[in-house]
Parts: sequence; structure tokens; C-alpha cells
Amino acid sequence: MSSARPVRIAVDIGGTFTDLQILDARHGRVVAWKTPTTPADPSEGLLTGVREAAVRFGFALAEVGLLLHGTTIATNAVLERKLARGVLLTTAGFEDVLEITRHVRRDIYGLAPDPFPCLIERDRRFGVVERLRADGSVETPLGDLTPVLQRLRDAAPEAVAIGLLHAYANPAHERALRAAVAQALPGVPISLSSDISPEIREYERLSTTVLNALLMPVVQRYLDRLEARLGEGGFAPRIFLVQSNGGMCSLRRAAEQPARLLLSGPSGGALAAERISQRLARPNLVAVDMGGTSFDVSVVQDHRIGLVTQGEVGGLPVRLPMVEMRTIGAGGGSIAAVDAAGRLTAGPRSAGARPGPVCYGRGGVEPTVTDANAVLGRFDPDFFLGGAMALDLGAARAAMEARIGKPLALGREEAAEGVLRVTNAQLAAAVRLSLFEKGLDPRAFSLLSFGGAGGLHATEVADELGITEVIFPREPGTLSAYGILFSDLAQDIARSRLYAAEESQAPALAEAVDSLRAEATARLEADEVPEAQRAVEIAADLRYRGQAFELLVPWPEAPALAPLVARFHAAHRARFSYAAEGDPVEIVTLRATAIGRLDKPAEAMPAAPDAATKPGTRRIWQAGAATDWPVWRREAIRPGEVVDGPAIIEEAFATHVIARHWQASLDPEGAIIARRTA
Repeated sequence: MSSARPVRIAVDIGGTFTDLQILDARHGRVVAWKTPTTPADPSEGLLTGVREAAVRFGFALAEVGLLLHGTTIATNAVLERKLARGVLLTTAGFEDVLEITRHVRRDIYGLAPDPFPCLIERDRRFGVVERLRADGSVETPLGDLTPVLQRLRDAAPEAVAIGLLHAYANPAHERALRAAVAQALPGVPISLSSDISPEIREYERLSTTVLNALLMPVVQRYLDRLEARLGEGGFAPRIFLVQSNGGMCSLRRAAEQPARLLLSGPSGGALAAERISQRLARPNLVAVDMGGTSFDVSVVQDHRIGLVTQGEVGGLPVRLPMVEMRTIGAGGGSIAAVDAAGRLTAGPRSAGARPGPVCYGRGGVEPTVTDANAVLGRFDPDFFLGGAMALDLGAARAAMEARIGKPLALGREEAAEGVLRVTNAQLAAAVRLSLFEKGLDPRAFSLLSFGGAGGLHATEVADELGITEVIFPREPGTLSAYGILFSDLAQDIARSRLYAAEESQAPALAEAVDSLRAEATARLEADEVPEAQRAVEIAADLRYRGQAFELLVPWPEAPALAPLVARFHAAHRARFSYAAEGDPVEIVTLRATAIGRLDKPAEAMPAAPDAATKPGTRRIWQAGAATDWPVWRREAIRPGEVVDGPAIIEEAFATHVIARHWQASLDPEGAIIARRTA
């Protein structure tokens, strides 16, 4: 898909900053911009950033043809429980599935463990007389709906979730119920489990359906505000939103299925990591995105990012395909504190965009990880955000001394170093767990560092992990937006039905795969994707008979069974260190991904500096003493030039610490490659 207008903009709205990457097809130039997020209405910050970028880089708003948008609006609504008031309609007798969950205790030693979250109270969960069998046949027809519809009117919901038993096998009852509800409550959004998550496991399916329903009014309000801002100054691009699977979807699809946006922003970084893995010929990368509020870890193995069929947001399962990622509350804005036991902590509480770290001078009083870096001299207070924001180092020092230093009987620099040691240990633990759970050795991976705060910690975290190569890509402070810039449209389709992975099932499987392909093609046609830019990828969830979990396995040869089963055995061995190749295998769910390729204009490389530039120096505190470190500007580093650590490399939206015993140099692709020398 292409646009006659030459400018494409990708936007990633985070908790602290809104990041933009702009591609102008006329000369292949990719540039970055950053502006503070406006939490009350994120669309305001988005449009402000676009206008600022237009002035800064010399393009007209009317020249923007595509706006590709990653957003945390759905994630924040779930985490903060700022959701619509909803009602659940389910099969009579199963009203409590949402509250019973899976009988899993997360804290087995807790005397009073926190209950699992339940988004719809018992008096707003209504049973419907009906029953389907697991094969989709009708055991009890849909009964008289008059009583339940009256209860529904009395409840006056803002959204309705409908999740009936075994609706994944036969959606007829859910669709009939939706028609009745739509007539009784015109204009109220309705979410069907057979639409959003037509898969086995009733609790996860119900949880996903409820989340989707309660998000529909929230996301629709945001999309309405965003669309209302279009048209000013000729700014009227075609807009697509990023989904949790890393693909784009239309505004219509986002409004109908907002649960697919729950990892919208972070998935952009994973997409960028996959692209960089291919461009730099680094098949194995562990990508770490450290922004203002969180630290996201994703793993690229053999040039491919991992996908999972189920994730969790705010303690709630979401049964939808999403980029495999681990997130902890550790970012530049994470608040440092001393707890009642005298223990130094960093995060997960964040100062956010407002007031932000103390050094931002916006009213923050609690020191953060960013303040610790500022106190130690790692920032140039006059070059933060390329000089767009001056830092108040005096306020940061005072807060660090009062809140951390005095309670621990430490000087302010020692306190700041303590904050960074605690933070780096948390970051390393998240990376270690992400690799160890897959049986992977960190030493076989390079660390790809990005996000506004990532470069300040990357080489020190790599030291803790035994990783000997760190990559700082171009424009790392806005890399999630860069990944979004080169993504494609993608829609996921799933159908749960149990098949034995045997040749006797080959005709039935071939018919099911053909049906999936046909539905995927129809969706691409509805999105007006030209035939030459369409692709359909097939995958399947497999398990050994008797197992209670599955592995997602690509199936490019579908419907040929032998390569699928062989790939499943290999995946099981890689994940669990064994494969029971003599045991029967089952296919539980068939999946199709409908992909609409967006045009990928050629990307021009930045020009090398004309002449060598000597680095400056800055007084940096480390290991109990202050010494002068070389300070380089990234754009002044020439190919072949070596930066010996300890040193600082600065650019407009990021600062990189090259630790002692590390050397850094510029790759032909424009990335800075740092390697440990001892």
C-alpha cells in the first residue's frame, strides 16, 4: 500500500515523551523528534509533535500521507482501572468463571494474598439459558431473552461483553444474543468472544472479551478526539494503529477490538530490533527498551522476534497474539526511595511526564534514576533533548541528598551510585530471566540498547550478564517509532478445534486451512490492500496428547503435516530440553495472519562528518571519585574512529555510557558498536 503524499510519520506515545520518526520518500531521509506527552489528552501531544517536526524538518502538514500510531491508551486504562462500566452475559451456571479464574495462587506464602482482579462484579454478570457442546452442536437452544434483557436495561451498562460456553466452535448463539442486545440498548458497544478470541479455555476467553468490551468506549473516545484534530493545516493522513502483534490495523478495527492494542507501543521496539538484526547481520539480539517508566525486554533469535498467543496486562490474561516481551517498572523516571527497613529501592513507581524527575524543573520532589545520572555528571544540563530542555542539577542534588543520602548516611554522589547499582541489577535480572527461560546463554547474544534512558546503563548491564557486545542504533531514543515506521498491516485469525496430527486428518486440515486463507484474503480486500501486497501466514498450536499447554509453531508448508510435527518436536526440545517424538501430537488451534505490505522507501544513510572533531571532557563521578571523561558527540564520530571507555557519547535524544574496558566504534549502517576489551 502506498500514498501519493511523500511523508510518513510514526508516533509512539509513551508515559513521559511522545516519540516521532519521519520518513520523507523524496530523499529517503529518516529523522526523529521528541515532545512531552500530554497525559490528559495524548492526541494533543501527538499533534504538537507533528507540527514541531514539520517546522524543524521543512515539510508541510498536507504532505503527510500516512500516520502510523503506537499508543498506551488501552494499557494505561487497564493498569489504572479507568474502564467503562460493563455487563457480562454468559451461559447460565457459568457466571462465576471470571472470578474463579484458574485456582492459581501467586503468593503461596502470603497470609492474605491479593485476590485476582475481576473487572465485572457478580451482580452485573447475567446467565443466559443456552448450551453448546464442545463440537459446536446445540444441547440447549437459546431460551427466552426477555428477563435477561430487562436486567440489562436496568443495569444501564456502557459496554456489554458476551461470552458463551464453546462459542469458539459455533458463534450462532452469541450472534443472536448480540442482535437482541443491540435492539434493547442501541448504541452500546458489544464484544463477542467468538469475534475477539475464538479459542478454547473459557476463563482466558472471557477475560479477553471483558477487557475488549470495557476498552471499547475508552479507545473510541480517544479516536474521536484524534480524528477531530485532523484537517488543521491540511493535515489529513491515513491513520493506522499498532497492535500487540506488531502489525497495523485500521481505526475501524481498533475501535471494534481495542484489546489488540494492549502492547501497541512496546511492540514497535521489538519490530525495530528485528529489522536491525537483519541490517547488521546479528541473528541473536536481546533488545532492551528503557524509557521513562518501564524497561521492556524482547529476544530476537535467528533474525525473528518471538510471538506468544497469550499475555497478561494488569494481572489479567489476554488470549491474543502478541510480541513476546518482559516488562518491569524500571525507567529513567522510576522513583528512588528508602523503605521502612532502610532498603534502597528504585521503581516501580514513576514520576511520569508530570511532574517528571526533579531535574526537569516541573515540580518533582522525589529523586529518580534520571536524577541519579544527572547528579553523577552523566548528562550535559545544557544539551538535554538537544538543548530543548534545561536541567536543574541543583534541585536534583538536593533531592538525592535529602531523600536518599541522609537516610542511608551517604553522600549525594554515593547515594546516586547506589540508585544506579540497584537499577542495573534489576535490569540485568529481567534480561537474564528472559533468556534463561528459553534455555539461552546471554553470552551468545548482543545487547541492543534503545529508549531515552537505555544508553546510560547498557554497558554496565552487559557486564553483569557476561555479554560482550552492545549496539546503540541510530536515533535510539525514538527507536520504537522507527520500528513502527517500517511495519505492515496484520490481522490475526484463530480457530480452535482438536485434530490428531496424523495423515488421517489431512483432508479435514486442508479444508480448515483453505477456509482460514479465504477469510484472511477477504479481510485484506476489505482493507483495500492491493493483491500484489498481500500475504497470508499459517501457524498452529500443538501439544503432546495429555499436555495442558501448547507451543505456537509456524506452518509455511500447510497443510503438509510432517514438517509441522518435526518443527514442533524441535521447538519442544529447545524450550523444555526434551522431545517425546514417539508420543501422539495434537493440533489445538489453527491460526492465520493476513498481512498487507506497506511500501518501504529506501532509507538514506547519514553523511559522515567532514573532519575529525576532538571530544570535550566532563567531570564524572564513579567508584567514589570524580574524574574527567571524554565526551563525544555522536554525529562527530567518523567511521573507523575508536572511543575508549570510560567515555560519554551524546546525541539529541540519548546519552550513552561507554564503561571502563569497553571500546566503541561506528558501523557502516550508522550504529555504534561497543565491545568489551578485557
